Amino acid sequence: MTREVRIGSVKIGGDNPLVIIAGPCVIEGEKFVLELAGKLKRIVCEEVGLPLVFKASFDKANRTSIHSFRGPGLKEGIKILAKVKTEVGVPILSDVHECWQVKEIVGILDCIQIPAFLCRQTDLLLEAARSGLAVNVKKGQFMSPYDMRYVIEKITSQGNSQVILTERGTFFGYRDLVNDMRSLVIMRSFGYPVLYDATHSVQSPGSKEGSSGGYREFVPHLVRGALGVGADGLYLEVHPNPEKALSDAETSWPLDKLKELLEMALEIDLIRRRYWR
Repeated sequence: MTREVRIGSVKIGGDNPLVIIAGPCVIEGEKFVLELAGKLKRIVCEEVGLPLVFKASFDKANRTSIHSFRGPGLKEGIKILAKVKTEVGVPILSDVHECWQVKEIVGILDCIQIPAFLCRQTDLLLEAARSGLAVNVKKGQFMSPYDMRYVIEKITSQGNSQVILTERGTFFGYRDLVNDMRSLVIMRSFGYPVLYDATHSVQSPGSKEGSSGGYREFVPHLVRGALGVGADGLYLEVHPNPEKALSDAETSWPLDKLKELLEMALEIDLIRRRYWR
């Protein structure tokens, strides 16, 4: 069993129910984000009965191409996320790429996310830890799950034990990711909650002429595997019209298919809990 971590009012790990972290890859405007957050809350919390943390990036600083949409930036993006928190009433998560950004989001975000490509950046991890907020670290696509224990060590060295690890696939060749479900078991053995990022895990990085392609059809299959081995939560990029998404169009999960996916996920999670905590 993993220790309990709090993201605002949401508890993850321990004996707590499956947590859903969901939202668009990038903020596509205030109206879009507020409407989507409201619909996600209705589906996840009211219809399926699971806790929700809303996620969206204010800046996609690691896009493949210089021409790709990055988002509104920190100043405008944080204002929009703050409105989601107050008007929709759900905790919020977003990622930071530089140390100076951490101070700007304290008091607004409920969870700081460290992107996979930056998961070994010591100064960034330490600065995020000193915020006192929960810190979700995505395992680098180049990382062994065993080495994520050192990421935990860096964060907890600052007196912050609110750590979450996220599996998002491992590089296999130049443009493919594979999912080794042992990774979830290994990282969970460190005693901290583990999420499975079902939509980033089906990416094919950089394969679509300057942007990432992917294989959305595999998401439900991999969700079943991840929950079967004991993930504490799911991380999903969700969009009402994925084909028109400004980032990760090939892998974002359709909003109108979310309820069905989550009902399946909940059933598998409940079965797993009967036999193994």
